[in-house]
Amino acid sequence: MLDATGRLIRLGDQVSIGGGMVGIVVFSIDTGEFSSEFPKVDWAHLGRGIMVQTTKAGLVHLADTDEDVQIISQNSK
Repeated sequence: MLDATGRLIRLGDQVSIGGGMVGIVVFSIDTGEFSSEFPKVDWAHLGRGIMVQTTKAGLVHLADTDEDVQIISQNSK
């Protein structure tokens, strides 16, 4: 999944998803990256997109790029 500026969102990136919500990407189905806490076997059924763990709303699945989704900081892995 790409953010609003066209950058690829990856596991561990901090993102803003709109509505004042900020979180960390815990997996990206699109890139095949999954954290140990959120294994592929449990989440790949969603088909596409990213999962963001936010403090305000908990887990938020985003299937498509949205103009509100922006990378705040990229994981340096």
